[in-house]
Amino acid sequence: MDGFLVLNKPLGKTSSDCVVFVRKRLPRGTAIGHGGTLDPMASGVLPVCVGAATRLFDYIIDKQKTYVAELQLGVVTDTQDATGAVVETRSVNVTEADVRAALPRFIGEIWQRPPMYSAIKRGGKRLYELARRGESVEVAPRACRVDDVRLTASLGDGRYRLEVDCGKGVYIRTLCHDIGAYLGCGGHMATLERTRAGVFTLENALTLEEVDALGADGLEARLLPMDAAIAHLSAVRVEARHRAAVRNGMPLRPEWLDAPAPQVEAVRVYVGGEFAGIGAPREDGSVRFRAMLLK
Repeated sequence: MDGFLVLNKPLGKTSSDCVVFVRKRLPRGTAIGHGGTLDPMASGVLPVCVGAATRLFDYIIDKQKTYVAELQLGVVTDTQDATGAVVETRSVNVTEADVRAALPRFIGEIWQRPPMYSAIKRGGKRLYELARRGESVEVAPRACRVDDVRLTASLGDGRYRLEVDCGKGVYIRTLCHDIGAYLGCGGHMATLERTRAGVFTLENALTLEEVDALGADGLEARLLPMDAAIAHLSAVRVEARHRAAVRNGMPLRPEWLDAPAPQVEAVRVYVGGEFAGIGAPREDGSVRFRAMLLK
């Protein structure tokens, strides 16, 4: 049982809760893990790695994600989202046009100061653990990239729906907080849904109720192939007659390849048409495995 499941994580559940829920419905001993944490207050796409797919985690975690968030202007919270305590309220004297005009400032390479209620470690402790004890530490700003922010709806009473495309390391609640600060009225993230994580979308996501109804056999039929999530990587191919050598861990020799290996960090490897794992091209034209997945 190897591949990816896509869950539609419900509100109120942690990503780990969802992994445990799925694990209980798979054969005993099946490896499983999620491919990118969603906070309990967030819903939406949660990729789940099953079996050998857990070894591909590093190659899917950085892929572009799309979020739909609701920005509530005029209210600042200590967590920058709706779960926190209100620390300030202000009148909102900005228009939809003002919000639209502000968004380009938050597209591209930007700097964010991660919130105290985050999983970043300081002195061996998570920041949210320190925050819950009433402690506060200085958190240095971090560079991150936001590819696009779109205002898709004005919901009234200072609330706006935003759609955000971004990569790893972007805090959507901090983005909402910073937009509010720039507009001069403050703000926080009222809701959050992830609609895409790499190739995984809500269209092929299962609810926990659907997972429960399918059972192990049904879930296996819904697994996405292991190479589906890494189609962005270049591929190299060798003939099936080299399978034994490949299975024994030998580097792929240049003369085995159907074409010269591109000089990139990682490639998909296929042996006789079967996905065999992830390889790293070397200067001599050979390819050495990083993750061997042939059985």
